[in-house]
Amino acid sequence: VLLGSGLTVLSQPLMYVKVLVQVGYEPLPPTLGRNIFGRQVYQLPGLFSYAKHIVKVDGRAGLFKGLAPRLCSSAIGTVVHSKVLQLLSPAPGQLFPPASSFPLQPGASKKEPVSSLEQVLKETSREMVARSAATLITHPFHVITLRCMVQFIGRETKYSGTLSAFATIYREEGILGFFAGLIPRLLGDILSLWLCNMLAYLINTYALENGVGAALGSGVPGADGRGGASGLFWEPRLRFEGLQVLLFLPQVSTMTEMKSYSQAVTGFFASMLTYPFVLVSNLMAVNNCGLAGGLLPYAPTYCSWLDCWSQLHREGNMSRGNSLFFRKVPAGKRYVWE
Repeated sequence: VLLGSGLTVLSQPLMYVKVLVQVGYEPLPPTLGRNIFGRQVYQLPGLFSYAKHIVKVDGRAGLFKGLAPRLCSSAIGTVVHSKVLQLLSPAPGQLFPPASSFPLQPGASKKEPVSSLEQVLKETSREMVARSAATLITHPFHVITLRCMVQFIGRETKYSGTLSAFATIYREEGILGFFAGLIPRLLGDILSLWLCNMLAYLINTYALENGVGAALGSGVPGADGRGGASGLFWEPRLRFEGLQVLLFLPQVSTMTEMKSYSQAVTGFFASMLTYPFVLVSNLMAVNNCGLAGGLLPYAPTYCSWLDCWSQLHREGNMSRGNSLFFRKVPAGKRYVWE
């Protein structure tokens, strides 16, 4: 919990800027710059320019608006996630290994559990339930966090404290107000989790183990009948009572590292594909809540999250806020800036 809280504090300015960009608030006009290919293009302010503007208006403390409810969300979510996983874990005699554990190379260790599709499906299902429970319970804090941030646009003080914000939302919107934008957020989390784990399983099983693993195994003397390539993926021979023993630890280590990289790559790929759900969820959480950032000219009043999705899709804004660097101004687009 302490580590998560520390990361939450450090990432708060990044999330603050990201939320304001997602809403469509552009406090600074575009400037002429160069893209990654060296061509001159008009660019919207990036992360650092945006942060400097916030500091100029509200001081350095202004970068941490909405931190208190976000810390509550992070701490409560961590506890709920852990407790649900404990409840869903099978009996000790039937305990499945983590979904991230995969079989080692032949001859490396016969005690290591073997990964299977059934194991991955069960572990992912348990993780899905735990994440969904944590998201459901902490979503009211998430809504308050977003609204505290969006207040920067209209300089409101409507959501000045966590407890008073709860009272305000309940008085004006009822219980449903605490769960604005929940459905797209849940869908995005679930799709991202399944995409990440299934892609990682396919890559690790069919690409790394059957492909790279076979290539690594070909370096073992005698594996190809010709003695192999000495010293590539195995340690020199050790003699024990007249027998030659090979150490496969470097080979196993190499495979483990490659699988950890594949998990990171698939996680990034899944988050990119499901980003529109994050955007729609955040917009619905602040839409028509009495703040300037949730009204025209920044956003119309959406009747549902599907309406929000379809309008963003028509405007070509499904990736708005996904990148905070090299933000090129699309042709024909209108932006509101001071």
